[in-house]
Amino acid sequence: MTFPHTRRATRLFAVATALLLQPSVWAAPPASAPVRSGDQQERAACLDSSSQQDRSSCLREAGAVKAESIRGPAERETSEDLARNALQRCNNLPAEMRVSCESRVRGEGSASGSVAGGGVLRELVTPVPAPAQSPLPPR
Repeated sequence: MTFPHTRRATRLFAVATALLLQPSVWAAPPASAPVRSGDQQERAACLDSSSQQDRSSCLREAGAVKAESIRGPAERETSEDLARNALQRCNNLPAEMRVSCESRVRGEGSASGSVAGGGVLRELVTPVPAPAQSPLPPR
């Protein structure tokens, strides 16, 4: 003869044991993924239209920021990676324009504007000598 409360206690013990044996219960978030309260605040700002962007762009940007915060520091691009990528973009240009592009990427010339303002304009002025003129024929 079994008592009803014994069956209930046995079931409860079995469920508790099963839950404790689940790996997800004991899994800790990765050390490289700090929990940021700002992620949810950014998303909330997108949803209540208090941000300066349209909703879809704002949500996409908030998602990108969150994904970047989750990525570990080893996965982030280094400044060497960024410089190499910038130089590779010059490879599709014609040869006479490629040299100028690579010079601008390396920081020569001047830069104005900002990313927040819509873009950075880089300018490099290269003096080119005038072609030699042939002497005038005698009159």
